[in-house]
Amino acid sequence: MKLILRAAVAIGVAAAIGAGAIGAGFGAHSSPPSGGLAVRDGDKWVTWWRPDRAPARWDGDSPLADRVPWRPGAAGLEWGDLQLSGASEAWRTRVVVVRLDPRHIGLELAPAFTEDRGWTVRQVDSSAALALDAGQFRGRSPWGWVVTRGKELLSPQLAPLAGAVMVDATGRVRVVRPDGVEAERRAGAAVEAFQSYPMLLENGVVPAPLAEAGLGVDLKHRDARLALGVMDDGRVIVALTRFDAFGETLGRVPFGLTSREMAAVMGALGCRDALLLDGGISGQLLVRDSTGSQHVWNGTRSVPLGLVGRARR
Repeated sequence: MKLILRAAVAIGVAAAIGAGAIGAGFGAHSSPPSGGLAVRDGDKWVTWWRPDRAPARWDGDSPLADRVPWRPGAAGLEWGDLQLSGASEAWRTRVVVVRLDPRHIGLELAPAFTEDRGWTVRQVDSSAALALDAGQFRGRSPWGWVVTRGKELLSPQLAPLAGAVMVDATGRVRVVRPDGVEAERRAGAAVEAFQSYPMLLENGVVPAPLAEAGLGVDLKHRDARLALGVMDDGRVIVALTRFDAFGETLGRVPFGLTSREMAAVMGALGCRDALLLDGGISGQLLVRDSTGSQHVWNGTRSVPLGLVGRARR
């Protein structure tokens, strides 16, 4: 089904490009030079990342964070979106960004798989300020480590670049690097935790398999992306990409960025550590704004594990 959907939309994209529609409403720019990434800035595009000049380490430079038109959500949460232009099917990509302070927004898992059912962001109640799908999945079960309310439901798995998102008793959120997952498990400090892959940033550094071909990551594969990262000050960034060429109707089409490009997005949003979650047709996000209205970006299938943020009392 996913391949059929991609093929059908690819034909439409090719037709649009051939007809010159790629520049319609956006000026003459179609994509940044050298297969890089540009961000929409008013009536122009500004190239902010190029693969031939890609930083090996993101260290305080946040060329995207200041361009997000941040809107208030629940106390301690803000959100906004950006328009990016990249190569191939990523020529129109929207990135929805959430930035939250875990001192004010608590994160907890929704382990639907324990009841042998699926989960979507539409299932959360009105107390949820944020909801998204968590981790990677193997059939009807999450892949790797899952802890909720201090109870371990699934043990960690070993795989290259497989890190974890962990919440401790103070509410602090960390992206645990692959070599630290087992130690955190033994320490027993996780109140909520889930595993995912690949790591996008480790202490600001782009992992070698995302920078150099042939090290285990397909650097050419493009897809809709969902990622979670943590900044130096402890704030959490969630970013979801959507195909943005033909409106929200086709926003769920699994077109978008490469893993390497998504690492650049998270670095440019100010993350120190970041981890890719399950995007594609699973990627979904809900944000509740300061008026209580919800904004939803649906996936096309349910998932076994969700992550929900609620304002602390």
